[in-house]
Amino acid sequence: MEKRTDGFLINKGEQDKDFIFGTRAVMEAIHAQKELDKILVDKEVNNELIKELLKLAKEERIPVVRVPEGKLNRITRKNHQGVIAHMSSIQYASLDNVIEECFSKGIAPMILVLDRITDVRNFGAIARTADCAGVHAIVIPEKGSAQINSDAVKTSAGALNHLPVCRVKNLYYTLKDLKKMGLNVISVTEKTERLMYDADFTLPTALIMGSEEDGISQELMGLSDEFVKIPLAGNIESLNVSVSAAVVIYEGIRQRRS
Repeated sequence: MEKRTDGFLINKGEQDKDFIFGTRAVMEAIHAQKELDKILVDKEVNNELIKELLKLAKEERIPVVRVPEGKLNRITRKNHQGVIAHMSSIQYASLDNVIEECFSKGIAPMILVLDRITDVRNFGAIARTADCAGVHAIVIPEKGSAQINSDAVKTSAGALNHLPVCRVKNLYYTLKDLKKMGLNVISVTEKTERLMYDADFTLPTALIMGSEEDGISQELMGLSDEFVKIPLAGNIESLNVSVSAAVVIYEGIRQRRS
């Protein structure tokens, strides 16, 4: 257990993840505006204090996951009272502010939207490339995304300390808003014959990268303005998602510098 300078007791648990446990301790952290990645709550516990915590988490848009008690016990054997909150290693940014700042400077925003990228190291590698290339922000959903912990920050080579990461409640509605703002939505998918070279990345762009398991979800594909793929000439049918992201991002940068 480690005492931080702000007075909070932070535990170093499995995989070196920082967390706070106990219902009131987590509520105090929320009131103190601590950045929480998510809150795990025992699915069998539903007392009045838990209800108050759930309401508070909803108001502050902090993801809550109801889990079996056994999962909480694997994180800590101490008296967690059915509540454990994982601390985020970064401060999340406002997507609206990022877009507004780009347009105010006369810059066409390039936003990277990650649909269910759950591997921490893939996420970190993508963030590293995005920061090096000058991507303006990464957008992730509140649920179903990699936890932004010390491993992610390390894999990103510290890029996550500089690159704006915007956590949104729903990617579908966020993309609809981005389209209204004038961004061209491009999905990177193998389910097209159109190559990435044929897309115009000089336009304000929202670039979607999907899960390695099943790619981009159908509902997000339905909002896309364009579909592009990376040309492959070998025997392997696909690239790792972090490599794919790097290839497409730098095609975009090449076009913008031409």
